[in-house]
Amino acid sequence: MSTVVRPRDAVSVMMVRDAPHGMEIFMLKRNCNLNFGSGAYVFPGGSVDETDKDSNLECICEGLSDRESSNRLGIESGGLAFWVAAIRECFEEAGILLAYDKGGKIISFSDRKTAKRFETYRDDINGNKKSILHICREEGLRLAVNQLYYFSHWITPLDVPHRFDTRFFVCEAPPEQVPVHDNGETVEHRWIRPRDALKLHKKGELKLIFPTIKHLEDIGKYKHSSELLAVARTKRYIPAILPQRTHGPDGVKILLPGDPGYGESALRSQATSEKR
Repeated sequence: MSTVVRPRDAVSVMMVRDAPHGMEIFMLKRNCNLNFGSGAYVFPGGSVDETDKDSNLECICEGLSDRESSNRLGIESGGLAFWVAAIRECFEEAGILLAYDKGGKIISFSDRKTAKRFETYRDDINGNKKSILHICREEGLRLAVNQLYYFSHWITPLDVPHRFDTRFFVCEAPPEQVPVHDNGETVEHRWIRPRDALKLHKKGELKLIFPTIKHLEDIGKYKHSSELLAVARTKRYIPAILPQRTHGPDGVKILLPGDPGYGESALRSQATSEKR
């Protein structure tokens, strides 16, 4: 009897900005008390919740319908929930809200009263007191789902107990909002160039998990955010990547589709999971 854990639908958001010394990405340090990725620097993200699937949300999503988003993800329906979840998680974990105000511009938090009001909204969402739908209705906002570009699709290996089916998105940081970690699931934050994050990781000064490393390597090829966003905007075929873990004398090695031995490792992982 198979005991492979069914992966949970999840999202991860790579938020970038241009700086004098090159493109930077926003990263959060996960609380060391968490079961998954404790102490690691990651991108904002998390599981897709039931509230993200509310059918009323489509009416306040700008530029993308559930049908269009589902087509992009290669699923029958419910695709818009991933975009909504990405926006919600950014707001919960980083205090960044990708939403248009009544004037059609990305909302600004430069006014202190507005910033304080949305800090309260953020606490309300984290405390399950309000949903993103309630906030949008109260403030007359529309979710800027058209500012989030679907970038990649990764699934946790079969033999891992905590599994996620994660859609990665990329977006540009709103110019008049300042991201801050939530002091709950995340305890620190930083803007950093992808290559600098990788260098610190190699020195043992910055903990990163495998998918984060691969994405930093990928987006680190771009000097400016406009180049990265242009590529992401035109991406159409995005295959699901299911890494496989193999155990050898040097420890655990992670294989990706196309790597030598990947097929054999996949069969071993499946067989091992079914014997548990």
